[in-house]
Amino acid sequence: MLRRFIRVSNNLKLKHKLLISYVLVVMIPVLIIGLAVTGYFRQQALDNAIGQTINNVDKIKSQTATLLRVPTDISDILMFNNELKEIVNKRYSSVMELTSAYLAYKDFQEYKRQYREVAGIRFYSDNPTLINNLEFIPLNEQTKESYWYQKALLSTNTGWFYIPDKEDNPVHKLSLVRKVPFPEYRTEGVLLIEINQDELNELLRQEPFETLIADEQGYVVAAKNTDLVGKTLDELDFGVDLQNQAKGTLEADFQGEPSNIVIDELRPVSSMNSLKVISVFETKDIVKDANTISLIGMLFISLVLIIALLLVYIISFLTSNRLLRLSKHLNKLALGDLNVTSRIDGDDEIGQLSRQFNYMVKSINELMTQVVETTEQNNQLEIAQKEIKLKMMASQINPHFLFNALESIRMKAHIKGEAEIANIVRLLGKLMRKSLEIGSGKTTFQAELEMVSSYLEIQKFRYGDRLAFQIHIDPGAEKIYIPPLIVQPLVENAIVHGLENKEGTVHVNIDIRLVNDVVQIRVKDDGAGITPERLEEVMQFIRGPEEQEKSRIGLRNVHQRLTLTYGEPYGLQITSVYGEGTEIAFDLPSGGEQHV
Repeated sequence: MLRRFIRVSNNLKLKHKLLISYVLVVMIPVLIIGLAVTGYFRQQALDNAIGQTINNVDKIKSQTATLLRVPTDISDILMFNNELKEIVNKRYSSVMELTSAYLAYKDFQEYKRQYREVAGIRFYSDNPTLINNLEFIPLNEQTKESYWYQKALLSTNTGWFYIPDKEDNPVHKLSLVRKVPFPEYRTEGVLLIEINQDELNELLRQEPFETLIADEQGYVVAAKNTDLVGKTLDELDFGVDLQNQAKGTLEADFQGEPSNIVIDELRPVSSMNSLKVISVFETKDIVKDANTISLIGMLFISLVLIIALLLVYIISFLTSNRLLRLSKHLNKLALGDLNVTSRIDGDDEIGQLSRQFNYMVKSINELMTQVVETTEQNNQLEIAQKEIKLKMMASQINPHFLFNALESIRMKAHIKGEAEIANIVRLLGKLMRKSLEIGSGKTTFQAELEMVSSYLEIQKFRYGDRLAFQIHIDPGAEKIYIPPLIVQPLVENAIVHGLENKEGTVHVNIDIRLVNDVVQIRVKDDGAGITPERLEEVMQFIRGPEEQEKSRIGLRNVHQRLTLTYGEPYGLQITSVYGEGTEIAFDLPSGGEQHV
């Protein structure tokens, strides 16, 4: 999957990559964040509205409970009112007697006059001698079968019901109903106290949202919109069954509009039932400001993104156009046009590539010139080498004459008993013969060390006790091929410079070890040593391009032959402590040259 993505990405043009990257990395995340912020503001507005509504509902509950406390207290008083007990239980013989009793009883009217919360008081009784005067009402079948009357007979607690009766003088108000027993008469009646509708509606009139109160049957007993009073919750088209809905907050469509509904319950003191307080607000009204702000924000963000997209497109077009020009220059160079010049301005990466392209073309031209010159020099050198070879072949008689002379001297010294001089002459002849035999070919560590040993013996004869040496080589390294004369110049350097300004014996150790696949060569002396400054100069000289001092030509020659043959990591490494000695070391790959 990743490889396929990389392959598709590599096949896209640069401007398309920039545009796609902008859309994926900038545009889509910004739009997602914008939508998330819009949703957050919208939810915050809804949460604030719900919180405010819950507080308002709590306030309405408190105010309603206070209003309903007045009828409750009146009912408690009338429960034990003897005059009420006498008037509803007496059997009247004439209308005149009943009228006199009605006129004498003023409590109902007095409570209605004193308390604005009370719209009227009625008492329902099964005394057949009573006449309906809108305060004392004899029972009929319709009343006996009514829901509120049946509920009142089941408990001595108060009950709160909307009375939707169809009598000549209907109530149509929220009313307190309460059974009033008369044990001594073995009778009972139902007290009904009507609540002033205006007082109830006044509690809801200042609410910011549609708010209403319903009884347990679902009748609206009070509402901010007074036209709703007397209707049932099912008629109001809430979209949910609020009658059986528990207290809490829910979302529903009220009259076709998405709305939030807050439901709470109010149970008045000593009541057998409770009332529902319902507050409804349309979602669009609450989130309208948040949506407006979010819409403005999204328009602004979209405008910025479009402008940024145009800028990205322009930049990508300019960038790809400059790269296309550079590509054309490269094609010309590939076809062999070495006079091509890139003229792409700017200090960015493309401008740098253009300048580097021009530098590369210039370098190619210079290299080609150098190759031509080097080829001519090599041809001349090859001719010179051939001439030198002819001269060397012609001059071979001179070394043979020298060897014969040295051999005659050795024999004469041996005959006269000068064994030491004879041995030194023999070693000198051997050393010179080996040097001439090696020429420009290859040798082994074993042959190289034979020359080193002869050289050390001659120097030992010269310096006597001032020189001591030790040679060690691992058996596995003896037959490895190496360039000739790479150890002897190091030993010569150790003797020549080690004995300078050094009194006493100077020890020279030659150590050749085979470690894994690497041959480690170490030539160490305990001579005068080199100062750090002088050591830095020596290292710069042997690694430099020109021969500036004659005393270090051997080291420079060895270093350059090693690096040319094996590479830069295999050059000479020199360490020295002034006054304590010097160590020259280098490593060779054991597989770099074939074994004998």
